[in-house]
Amino acid sequence: MFEQDALAYGFDALEPYIDTLTMETHYGKHHKTYTTNFNAAVEKAGLEGKTVEEILGSLDEVSDTATRNALRNNGGGFYNHNLYFGIMSPEPAETPTGALAEAIERDFGGVDALKEQLTALAVGQFGSGWAWLSTDADGKLVATNSANQDNPISLGEGTTPILGIDVWEHAYYLKHKNVRPDYVADFFKVLDWDKVAERYEAATQ
Repeated sequence: MFEQDALAYGFDALEPYIDTLTMETHYGKHHKTYTTNFNAAVEKAGLEGKTVEEILGSLDEVSDTATRNALRNNGGGFYNHNLYFGIMSPEPAETPTGALAEAIERDFGGVDALKEQLTALAVGQFGSGWAWLSTDADGKLVATNSANQDNPISLGEGTTPILGIDVWEHAYYLKHKNVRPDYVADFFKVLDWDKVAERYEAATQ
């Protein structure tokens, strides 16, 4: 059975950038519901024992359309939110270092240029979705966005997400209303680059 990753901080720990009520609602209700529904879809599809990455990466093998959609939407929600909540911190490393910093410099020209591109992707995503920083197995980075709960794995892009910005309205509307750019700016204030680096290293080993 899949379980939500436990938060490494309290619901109020990201104040004033991500507010307590949003955290309680986002993690405690939305993420929980995705997890519950994903487990039900996994059981219905007979996919117990597979990882979420394996399931999302082989959706075309699920013949039943309703079950495939349930796996895609809820499995994506489960995976995406585990990543999202896992890379934020009340005491974040404010800049990338090491191999990740070198890759960002090589592929984007520096962290400021990367943040500018990710911001444009997040703000420009029409409707609900995500902005991503992902890596291939060789360590090449790419910035993309996607609709709904899709991610580079379910879209078959051959990369692994290491940073995700949730731009569904439930991620920011209670505090930031319809001003998505302010939310994205606040997200970067609690983004822990050390956590992103850990994911980069794991994806490129």
